Amino acid sequence: MRIPTILEASEPPATLAHAMASYWRAAQVQSLTALSDGERSLTYAQLEARTAHLATALLARGAAPGDVLAITMRRSLDAVLLLLASIRAGMCPCVIEPSLPGQEVGERLTLVDARWLAFDDEHRALADALTLPGLDAFELHALATPDTLADAATAERMTHAIAPDTRALLLFTSGSTGRPKAVELTQAALLNNALGVIAHSELGSTDRLLHVMPIYHTNGLNNQLFAPLLAGAGVVFAERFRAEQMPQLMARHRPTIITGVPTMYSRMLAQPFEAQALASLRMARCGSAPITETLHRQVEEKLGCPLVVSYGLSEATCTSAMNPPAARRIGSVGTVLNGQCVRLREADGSLTDVPGREGEICIGGPSLMAGYLGAPDATSRAVVDGWLGTGDLGRFDEDGYLYVTGRIKDVIIRGGENLSPLLIESVIVSQTRVAACCVVGRADRDLGEVPVAFVVRGGEVSVDAAQVCDAVRRKLSRIYVPQEVFFVPALPETAVGKVDRKVLAARVARGVAA
Repeated sequence: MRIPTILEASEPPATLAHAMASYWRAAQVQSLTALSDGERSLTYAQLEARTAHLATALLARGAAPGDVLAITMRRSLDAVLLLLASIRAGMCPCVIEPSLPGQEVGERLTLVDARWLAFDDEHRALADALTLPGLDAFELHALATPDTLADAATAERMTHAIAPDTRALLLFTSGSTGRPKAVELTQAALLNNALGVIAHSELGSTDRLLHVMPIYHTNGLNNQLFAPLLAGAGVVFAERFRAEQMPQLMARHRPTIITGVPTMYSRMLAQPFEAQALASLRMARCGSAPITETLHRQVEEKLGCPLVVSYGLSEATCTSAMNPPAARRIGSVGTVLNGQCVRLREADGSLTDVPGREGEICIGGPSLMAGYLGAPDATSRAVVDGWLGTGDLGRFDEDGYLYVTGRIKDVIIRGGENLSPLLIESVIVSQTRVAACCVVGRADRDLGEVPVAFVVRGGEVSVDAAQVCDAVRRKLSRIYVPQEVFFVPALPETAVGKVDRKVLAARVARGVAA
């Protein structure tokens, strides 16, 4: 039987907190499994009750709507429950990346002016070492005392008192262009993104999502928790991604949806999957970084389902464009979600969505961030007249599908000609069958900049620098041919699995690329 999603609510919610509370109390979803980690499971009725109790316990401890709650806990259902409860309480959670050193954690807590810090046994030493004035650090079990548990009426009043513009989530940018900044998102922005994702991906109660991505990252929160939990879907919260464990996880949980970044899918290609383990998949989602056409087709052949590529930024909550699962186009990041606005800024500053015209991808609408916390100048540079400049170049086709053609800051300017690293990389990977490639610019006295390529050879593929250059020369003009080719065992990655282009550019600048 089909169960309605939050999109069909008789009373449209104005906040994510209201949406969660009202939907999880709906009779249709009460008995459905909402969250599971393979050892314990929670129905939607239990999820509603547990998060309501924790939310009221947080307020009883003295927390106020808008207060920042930093969470430094291992990947667990408890961490997810606390995060969801803090949103229901009107607080603003900020999940801290587990691998950060203590000094960096302290600096981030100071930046966001965190009043509260939740930790577990694994992070007790870190919490004890922090000496920030006014910070109340506690463990989850400290909230679960009988005299702080709420009844349904208290939870209802608490939820309806939260305003749409209440800040509800802080996400740190990757820091690829400097020090990480704290992106501030509101209750209304989180809800708008979730509604758009549900409609575009046709999420429903028959879906089961295997969650293996970090919960300090926008994708792991917005796409893989908030959206499915407002559609009646089940979320299987597994250990963090390890390619060699995916066959077992897929066989055990039989998900209908998995989500990852290109490097994750690339590593899964070598793993042996049983046919039955993949039989339930209706789609695999991919985002956060560009994917080559070759890898896209390899992944679809391996998994036996569409690979649905999407596009978005933390500064616009998460997803702004996404391929429709039944009509995906390889090479495109899809069509614009309901509730989102995407235009292209041309050289003269005008905005357009005329098919075939290239410009900087700009995002507007209710999913935009409130700003970078404590950084008004950076916010005003990023958002101009209500439009967020992404720094990515793109174009629309006749049917409204968006294609990312490069990145402004990554563009290599060779003798006055703009070269797209993404274009060169796509040719190298597709024409030489290497495993991976990244192209960056190197300063050149005569031409200003020239492209150089870092290449990871495939398992049985033997390719040399001349073959790489010949492949580019055959498909593109000579100005795109890499000046040098460096063969490396692996490309450096960020914490969420993206290729860290900045690290390679720095190696080239220091003259230590080889």
